[in-house]
Amino acid sequence: MKRLIVRNICSMMKFIDIGANLTDPMYQGIYNGSAKHEPDLCHVLQRSWTGGLEKIIVTVGTLSDCEPTFEIVQNDERLFATVGCHPTRCGEFVSDPEAYFKSLCHQIEEHRDKVVAIGECGLDYDRLHFCEKDAQLQYFEKQLELAAKYDLPLFLHCRNAHDDFIDILQRNLDQLPRRGVVHTFDGTLEAAKTLIAHGFAIGINGCSLKTEENLKVAAQIPDEWIMVETDSPWCEIRPSHAGSKHVKSKYPTVKKKEKWEPCSLIAGRCEPVMISQVLEVLAGIKGKPAVELADQYYKNTLKMFFPKRAAYS
Repeated sequence: MKRLIVRNICSMMKFIDIGANLTDPMYQGIYNGSAKHEPDLCHVLQRSWTGGLEKIIVTVGTLSDCEPTFEIVQNDERLFATVGCHPTRCGEFVSDPEAYFKSLCHQIEEHRDKVVAIGECGLDYDRLHFCEKDAQLQYFEKQLELAAKYDLPLFLHCRNAHDDFIDILQRNLDQLPRRGVVHTFDGTLEAAKTLIAHGFAIGINGCSLKTEENLKVAAQIPDEWIMVETDSPWCEIRPSHAGSKHVKSKYPTVKKKEKWEPCSLIAGRCEPVMISQVLEVLAGIKGKPAVELADQYYKNTLKMFFPKRAAYS
């Protein structure tokens, strides 16, 4: 029955989730180091495909993420990946920057048919306790060389660092013909306009739709510059979020300590199939049909990350 609910909700729409952290231990049934249920990534993916997902881009945030990520994506033509180093992990560059950079290059070259973006990279000044500002600045800019070298778009992260973030991107625009997307965007309308003016798309997920101010901003972002994502297992749309009043699709969940079944969605754990809820909030705040927006966001994503496919769509 639960599978039928998902199919009916999304039967007329196609989705691409531009950011899903499928290597997270939660999909192995592990929460805070403790096993609560069987590994269920295969069931999570099956719900995704049933729910209208045509492709999922798995987020890589550090070199050590690469091996498990490519194990997941290698045998499924619907799964792809980014390669890069998250700002909070940029300290990993410091001991041997050239070797770390070469290792990222190796991962891209070894899996060229699966890598569709460079990232997750950028700046995060909210969590400087994980990596100091100078290292973030230096190795964010260094990773832009990967985008130029391999002609790939960027999958970007920015938290409380807009001015430095824009400054670095502006300095390097000439070498970034494919641009990219700023994911989990929760900034001001002015920040969004600046990014769009430089050719960068805006990624929207549940964390982009928490407050009434978030909704006002998202409502004014042009649809041709929006992509949707879940950032799962994070960024679910919670009942306390301002956007929740627009959510129509419901996904019955169980607590992770309750009896687990393959069809179970776990309370507090986001899944790619929940991308339909992000779309519903955007449709609600923009006053437009969800089907129309789904088509636009799908085309936006194809054009950015799958340009050969977009040319024939």
